[in-house]
Amino acid sequence: MAPFGIKDALDIIIVAMLLYYLYKIMKESGTINIFFGVLSFIIVWVVASEIFEMRLIGTILDKVMSIGLIILVILFQDQIKRFLVELGNHNRWHFLRNLFRHHRNPSAGVDSRRWVIPIVYACMSMSKSKTGALIVIEQSIPLELYEKTGDFIDAEINSRLIENIFFKNSPLHDGALIIAHDRIKAAGCILPVSHDTNIPRSMGLRHRSALGISQATDAAAVVVSEETGSISFAYRGKIISRLSSTDLENKLSRLNSDE
Repeated sequence: MAPFGIKDALDIIIVAMLLYYLYKIMKESGTINIFFGVLSFIIVWVVASEIFEMRLIGTILDKVMSIGLIILVILFQDQIKRFLVELGNHNRWHFLRNLFRHHRNPSAGVDSRRWVIPIVYACMSMSKSKTGALIVIEQSIPLELYEKTGDFIDAEINSRLIENIFFKNSPLHDGALIIAHDRIKAAGCILPVSHDTNIPRSMGLRHRSALGISQATDAAAVVVSEETGSISFAYRGKIISRLSSTDLENKLSRLNSDE
């Protein structure tokens, strides 16, 4: 038996990191029970075929694993896509970006957040009038698929335009407004609905859609309740309600921060 070396330790660390990262994504997407089920099956497979060398059970489990991997790829293609996109996200390689920080424009951080104030103003105005709204801000994962379900706009971000889109008599007020690359890309868009059973019953379809898009992608979503006027913020599979203007501004500003 070969001695345990640095390569073996590195192998274990890499596998542990991948499992932890998958665990976080599955937890955010509401499929954590499936993750534990698959992990349990893999443990049984390794114990039966590698440790106890049970050939019959090992052969059967090998066949199941080969078919099961294909099924998992089909069922969790959105989560796999998100995993790969976030793995290649420049924010994950912060230490490398710091080496070239002197090449950056010092005003880039301010320009990248110029859309925050118009969104905050629009949400506060709609909150006072109890106008329902759902605003999605694209991050690393593109949202073109969801943009195609609505009407293409491609306009500058303006608080009055946002309020007019969600005006109760507007044909676009029932869908989501998508913001990408510092512009309003589309409105009246259809989003995936979260089936998380832990969502309070007081939250309606807009909140479930906001949570759903935050689970399927890395996008952030802002919701203005039509019933109470309360402002909520969904990000990475979690939703926070009853935000003040300062809270909303801070959360939106952090989306593009280097921290």
